[in-house]
Amino acid sequence: MKTILKKIAILTLSLTVVINLTSCNATKNANNAQKGGVIGATGGAILGAIIGNNTGKKGNGGELGAVIGGVVGGTAGVLIGKKMDKQAQQIEEEIPGATVERIDDGIVVTFDENSGVFFETNKYNINAESDMLLTKLANILKEYPDTNVLVVGHTDSSGADAYNMTLSRNRAQSVTNFFTSKGLSSNRFVTKWFGEEQPIADNTTAEGRAKNRRVNLAIIPNEKMKEDAKAESGEN
Repeated sequence: MKTILKKIAILTLSLTVVINLTSCNATKNANNAQKGGVIGATGGAILGAIIGNNTGKKGNGGELGAVIGGVVGGTAGVLIGKKMDKQAQQIEEEIPGATVERIDDGIVVTFDENSGVFFETNKYNINAESDMLLTKLANILKEYPDTNVLVVGHTDSSGADAYNMTLSRNRAQSVTNFFTSKGLSSNRFVTKWFGEEQPIADNTTAEGRAKNRRVNLAIIPNEKMKEDAKAESGEN
């Protein structure tokens, strides 16, 4: 009887989550995997958001897919989704210039030159304005210790390929180093970079190049969050 009541309570919670996933832009476009706990196979949608329009190039998509892992389905997925929705909303409210998307089990945050977190031309140090906003994000990440973060750096196509690859690496590493300097565990972070290889906009225009000069963060549930959700839902 207790088991039946527990399942009814969890089902009620699941329906409540579905009804209430409309409070911020990041969750308005949530897919069925978030809203209904539909079983998914991989973090492919997250890859598309953080890499761009050439996901499979040079095998990088598969490598990042291994980092991101699969989507948790069922009631456990709904419970994870509720936690990630809350975190996404907080990021959106406190860092309004960033693009925040809820995709699969994760959150994708995009910083470009219009977000308030940016780098000066040919430089990779964190400037004062970026410092302020990244500090806010670091504080949010501290509130959600059961998540890991993938940091991905990109550039536009100006300059030599090798130079851009190094620049994107340095910029991504600067962001990761900033977070760890604020007391976040280095074990939570994976840092990747792609130079000019993964554009999301037209490099022949100034506006497009500004969008391509970006750092993406994919915030994903760690194994503890997944196991806790499965235990809470009775799916272990």
